[in-house]
Amino acid sequence: MARRPPSPPDLPRPPRAVVRRSAGIWTLQATLHRRGLGPVAGVDEAGRGACSGPLVVAACVLRAADTAALDGLTDSKLLSAGRREHFHDLLVARGAARSVVVIPPAEVDALGVHVANLEGMRRAVAGLAVHPGYVLTDGFRVPGLTAPNMAVIGGDRVAACVAAASVLAKVTRDRIMTDLHEQWPRYGFADHKGYCTEEHTAALLTHGPCPEHRYSYVNVIAAAYRNGKWVSRTRAAAARRVVQNGGPAGHRPASDAGRCGDSGCGDWTSGAAPEMSRAMDRAGSDR
Repeated sequence: MARRPPSPPDLPRPPRAVVRRSAGIWTLQATLHRRGLGPVAGVDEAGRGACSGPLVVAACVLRAADTAALDGLTDSKLLSAGRREHFHDLLVARGAARSVVVIPPAEVDALGVHVANLEGMRRAVAGLAVHPGYVLTDGFRVPGLTAPNMAVIGGDRVAACVAAASVLAKVTRDRIMTDLHEQWPRYGFADHKGYCTEEHTAALLTHGPCPEHRYSYVNVIAAAYRNGKWVSRTRAAAARRVVQNGGPAGHRPASDAGRCGDSGCGDWTSGAAPEMSRAMDRAGSDR
């Protein structure tokens, strides 16, 4: 009977670090630095829940010396527009490295918002001028990154580098949506930034979608057919194939519930009206 090879000796391990959320927004990345895992990059996105406009992903590496200069930095959603602009300009001027990736609606349609988001995060980290020793992502892990990484729930509120990435992504996307408003004023992009407000929903149902809308979202493809808009074969196929709203509307029980939830069109599933189910069924066969 063959003998088992001897077990390898236990390798020494560094002492475990305990980082408490109450310790401050710079503590996590400072701890990683002390363990020799710096520089630490944070990654976050903006526009995941919107039904129009691009998905924007940013990665950022901060300097430890900028703790005072960036005092008050937090999740971009908790900052006023003016404070976001303030921190954006500081990050551009003082950040050790930053990278911003803009993913257009057609690419979101082709890949699906989650896959597009993961790919954008990989591209953003790869685009950093400083290669990170460790990467912190907001909420879920990202396979395929070129450095050790960890998903942090609520990362944009507990890790300064993730908060910085959230500000870079949010301000970049808001500026893009404001520019798109000049081209498509009827939709009010400058106000709602492509998310499903009552104003946006009303405009979408009245005029149908424009090329900046995401046709893989149930409400968008339904509004297109309702208004007799021509839908390209590629985008019709995306509307049928890509799971954005929990699955094609025809696979969900129809309901007359609210058209979009608070979390955005991308999370809306059971609120599909019957006409949206029929529109999605058409999307699979139209040329």
